[in-house]
Amino acid sequence: MIKQVRSYRRPKIVVIGGGTGLPVILKSLHQENADITAVVTVADDGGSSGVIRNYMNVVPPGDIRNVLVALSNLPQLYLDIFQYRFNSKDSFLAGHAIGNLIIAALSEMKSGIFDAVQELSDMMEIDGHVYPASNEPLVLNAHFSDGTELAGEAGITAADKKINDVWVTGAQPGFKPHAVHEVINAIMSADAVVLGPGSLFTSILPNLMIENVGQAVLNTKAEVIYVCNIMTQKGETEHFTDADHVRVLHRHLHAPFVNTVLVNTAPVPDDYMDRKKYDEYLLQVQHDFNGLRGLGCRVISNNFLKLRDHGVFHNGDQVAHEVLNLALQAHRRN
Repeated sequence: MIKQVRSYRRPKIVVIGGGTGLPVILKSLHQENADITAVVTVADDGGSSGVIRNYMNVVPPGDIRNVLVALSNLPQLYLDIFQYRFNSKDSFLAGHAIGNLIIAALSEMKSGIFDAVQELSDMMEIDGHVYPASNEPLVLNAHFSDGTELAGEAGITAADKKINDVWVTGAQPGFKPHAVHEVINAIMSADAVVLGPGSLFTSILPNLMIENVGQAVLNTKAEVIYVCNIMTQKGETEHFTDADHVRVLHRHLHAPFVNTVLVNTAPVPDDYMDRKKYDEYLLQVQHDFNGLRGLGCRVISNNFLKLRDHGVFHNGDQVAHEVLNLALQAHRRN
């Protein structure tokens, strides 16, 4: 008698965002053996990424660099070299990470960031896919509650004004922001699409404001999961509840599309956070579970908190566990 063996397909999970929160979740999902595609924002114009972008007119490499490291199977020494950042005494290279320079060089060699990242993914033994949200650098624009507008992610963050809406434009005149077909195919074939964690207006929404990316997120059969921030952010989400975050997402895509929200319920200890080091974070996000359910969202609340270095972060393993379960449920359902 021949015993039948059920074939196993790794759950397909697309994670969309940028910033420091994204690699934490990706690293944990990588350890859970998920089939991961990371779609990374290309609207950053601050720090080393911004300097390289201004000099070379390439997609900012910083968020892409951190995602590559999170999904790489290279020995840790190689990753430490890739992540090494020159100190302020090295005036010519001050503040630049070696990985940023490598990505910028490959972008020139391959005539675009998308092919460059695919080449680097092979070199770094990436398990999964890393896709820039656009093959061209984009500019984030914001409309504030006082009626003013501003272009540029770093300037928007520093403006310390209440943001009403954001949108993206091409850095080059006449360029209409769009994602390559690999990004759209990944979203449409996914079991789960994860938004965040990360800054709502400057890490998550810049991706969704690319027209074909936003449309794909609306049309996919995947479970769309929003990982709500633990803390409110100065100049972005001051006084926001978790439901307020989702309302902004729905308003920008003109439709309710978030299926499940992951919400941290563990308290941050008083006086734990280093307010000078993490000066953009304010208070814990307040809960409005009735508001979330009124928006059509399933709520998964748990202790997703990880405290380290006097900062507040998501526990990547806890988030990955919930995301994986939701992806498996969606795969069986579809």
